[in-house]
Amino acid sequence: MLNFEERKERAKRLVAYLKKAYPEPKSELKYETPFQFLVSVVLSAQCTDKLVNRVTENLFKKYKSPNDFAGADPAVFTREISSVTFFNTKAKHILAAAEKVEAEFGGQVPRNAEDLQRLPGVGYKTAHVILGELYDIWEGIPTDTHVKRFAYRFDLSAHTDLKKISKELEALVPKEDWKYVNNGLVLYGRYVCPARPHICDDHPLTKLWPESAKRWRKV
Repeated sequence: MLNFEERKERAKRLVAYLKKAYPEPKSELKYETPFQFLVSVVLSAQCTDKLVNRVTENLFKKYKSPNDFAGADPAVFTREISSVTFFNTKAKHILAAAEKVEAEFGGQVPRNAEDLQRLPGVGYKTAHVILGELYDIWEGIPTDTHVKRFAYRFDLSAHTDLKKISKELEALVPKEDWKYVNNGLVLYGRYVCPARPHICDDHPLTKLWPESAKRWRKV
C-alpha cells in the first residue's frame, strides 16, 4: 500500500469525479416516512435495493409509523418480508427497533449516530446512511460492499472490516466531501463497474488510476 499522502491525493481525484457524476446523494430505496427508510436500510443488508423495493411496495401500505411496526404480529410480519435474506433476524430487529423508537425517542428516528446504533439491527454503516438520507447529516462514511471493493481496488484501504474501512476513508477524504463517497460508489458500482471481473480500462475512475483495473479482491 502506498503512503498516506499518495492515497489522499488519489482519493481527492476519485471524489472529485463522484461529486460531478452524482451531485445529489440520494438512496434508491423507496419510502414515505423516516422509519420506513430505516426499515428499508435494515432489509437491504446483503440484499439488492430492487428486491427490497418490491417487498416494501405492499409492506409500507400497511406499516407507516414506528407504532405500526411495533404493533405488528411477529409471525405475520416475518412472512411479509420472507423474500429478503436473513428475514427472521431482520424481522426481530425491525420490530424491536420500532418499540425502542416509540418508547425512548417519542416515535422519532434519532438524529445522531450514537442513538441510532442503540437500535437493534443498526450498526455504523446503517446509522450513517440514515443520517445522511433523512437529515443531511454526514458524521461518517458508510461502507457497504461497493465501497469496500472500491476502497481495495483503488488502494485506499486493505482492511476487510467495514468500520475500519470507513475510518480510513474518513481520514483520507475531507469531511465536507464525505456525503459523496458512499452514494457515489454505490451508483458507480451498480451502473458502471459491477463486482464481477471484467475489462474496465475505459471506466472514468479506472482512467484516474489505471492500476485499479488489475485489482480484484478474491474474498
